[in-house]
Amino acid sequence: MTAGPLSYQSLLASLVPLIHEAGALVMRVYATDFHVEIKDDESPVTVADRCAEKVIVDGLRRLAPDIPVVGEEAASAGDIPDVSNRFWLVDPVDGTKEFISRNGEFTVNIALVDHGVPVLGLVLAPALGTLYAGAVGLGAWVEVGGVRRDMAVRRVPADGLTVVGSRHHGNDAAVDAFLAGRRVAANRMVGSSLKLCILAEGLADVYPRFGRTMEWDIAAGDAILRAAGGQVQTLDGAPLRYGKPGFENPDFVAWAHPAR
Repeated sequence: MTAGPLSYQSLLASLVPLIHEAGALVMRVYATDFHVEIKDDESPVTVADRCAEKVIVDGLRRLAPDIPVVGEEAASAGDIPDVSNRFWLVDPVDGTKEFISRNGEFTVNIALVDHGVPVLGLVLAPALGTLYAGAVGLGAWVEVGGVRRDMAVRRVPADGLTVVGSRHHGNDAAVDAFLAGRRVAANRMVGSSLKLCILAEGLADVYPRFGRTMEWDIAAGDAILRAAGGQVQTLDGAPLRYGKPGFENPDFVAWAHPAR
């Protein structure tokens, strides 16, 4: 495959078996008494992260050899290709703390970024048997138990916002300040990139994130959310961009219906 025009539909069809292959590997490790290491940035990592990333990266290079790949583990080790045009972003196990605590809310993430914009994404929650996917111009869908259905964001219900937050990260004071004056109906704590997928599925309305995240944490979920009609925005209301130096995100807010 060349770096010319891409068929997102064909790419998704090829990526579904690849992400399931990586997910199956992750689940094999999940069933064992695996060892946890701590990286230089103090985040945890297991053999599942490294093995799943290799499976995904090898598959992407076979599928689209002209498109560089940024994987979380490789990037952490300093292996960073040119990302000025089109590139893949891979998080082999997003929500490693969820993986370690065995609550099932971890995901495998693959995103395609084109000139700073996430245009295609897949998020697999292998322990939950759920796959989310979407692409620009194609919309978004979720597949559970082999049954696939389209999904889209919802309008905010009359009783107020359902706010999504992280189980292990966040700044409660900043979130409270952001929500001040807004009608809030419910709060929902969820792990990993599932937070963005829940917005895309029409089950929640906003995810304010004040704290450190990396691009590979959210790019796939962002692509799916955009395909479903939502958007991730910086605090000044601009769409979040990718390929930033260091791949670190600023604080952001993910909206089912983007703020104007």
